[in-house]
Amino acid sequence: MGCDGGTIPRRDELVRVKKKPEQRDKDADLAAKWQHCAITQEKLQSPIMACELGNLYNKESVLEFLLDKSKFEGAARFQHLRGLKDVKELKLTENPAFGGDEADKGDAYNDRQTGRYICPVVGIEMSGRYKFCMLWGCGCVVSDRAMKEVKSEICHKCGKTFQPSDTIVLNGTEEEVEQLRTTMEQRRLQAKLDRKAKKHKPEAAEGSADGPSSSKQIRDELVTQSKLTNGTTECKLKLTNGIVEKKSKLTNGKVEDKSSKAKSIQHDPSASKVYKSLFTTSDKAKSQQKAHWVTYNPQYN
Repeated sequence: MGCDGGTIPRRDELVRVKKKPEQRDKDADLAAKWQHCAITQEKLQSPIMACELGNLYNKESVLEFLLDKSKFEGAARFQHLRGLKDVKELKLTENPAFGGDEADKGDAYNDRQTGRYICPVVGIEMSGRYKFCMLWGCGCVVSDRAMKEVKSEICHKCGKTFQPSDTIVLNGTEEEVEQLRTTMEQRRLQAKLDRKAKKHKPEAAEGSADGPSSSKQIRDELVTQSKLTNGTTECKLKLTNGIVEKKSKLTNGKVEDKSSKAKSIQHDPSASKVYKSLFTTSDKAKSQQKAHWVTYNPQYN
């Protein structure tokens, strides 16, 4: 089975072997997730934000995305970002061993895999090799190892209380992301119900303080009006919330109740005689001579 030149072929040259699937570089994948913004793929810079699914963003990139989503290619992946209330600024702990993004000088070794931030409890680096969690209530970031070793309902960094549902895994697996998405939908639904309950609570309190149900209020707002045929007085009674309201009028600095029967000014004890004599119902006006239709005299007119 030799060839013209006397060469002997190897097995891999004669037998076609199934190619292995292409695998991603693990270090490059971790660097893309933990050192770059999920929206623009730019280098992460403080302040760093995180959403309820555990993705990391630059605050400037989030603002640009919320203003105009059309100029971003992968905008469909971030439809859960509706506003700044859907992201939280992270409270991170700086790594003292981090040398920064300085350029290589001479033969000096610069470790590119060193994490910029560490866990404030156990001190492990936040580089993607270890699982880190964010507390949605306060925004503090601690490692999952610290959460398991020191089990508590109080944040290890700021001391605020939190619920187990407030724990969000940063850059988690697909299963963890689906679980976080379910928790996010439940949290938003509960917040919506709380807003509706808070909105209807003052209305219910006002209704209970004013009186019974709306049907009774409609019945209580019926107005009963009665008028005397001689036109001397008018009485209006209105039934509101079970209380009879009488309309009154202010005359000469005194309250005049319209429900009481109108009387002549001559029977008013508070009026003087001079004031009573000005009216035609006075005794002086009744005894005065009046003009006759035959002997008309302007003096008595």
